[in-house]
Amino acid sequence: MNSMVGQDAVFQGDIKLEEGIIVYGIVYGNIQTQGAVRVSRTGKVHGNIVSSDIHIGGSVEGNVVVEDRVVLGESSVLNGNLTYKSLIIEEGAQFQGQCIILGNETLNDDSQEIEGGGPSTSEDSSEYDE
Repeated sequence: MNSMVGQDAVFQGDIKLEEGIIVYGIVYGNIQTQGAVRVSRTGKVHGNIVSSDIHIGGSVEGNVVVEDRVVLGESSVLNGNLTYKSLIIEEGAQFQGQCIILGNETLNDDSQEIEGGGPSTSEDSSEYDE
């Protein structure tokens, strides 16, 4: 992780970076990175997150789109839609929203169209091999 929001920090505004970030404090804004995002148990994000993968231990209020893997830790709270290839939900995690499984398509802004739509098609579920 190259960037960090400290436990006593409150950051207001969008964050866009190349590498990963770990959040111990509070972020009021969107996070967009080509790297990984970690939200610690004390971390809170009030905004959308786009990253390569994410591990949530704290809380996220917003949509999460990742290219690869999502881990919802035992103390995590996620209120928003989740787009991913691989998902791990630990016992005790809280999640409210829709799940969208990425197939072989590239990650882009099409998640905006899916957001209001129904469940994924049977074509999507055949690509889920876990």
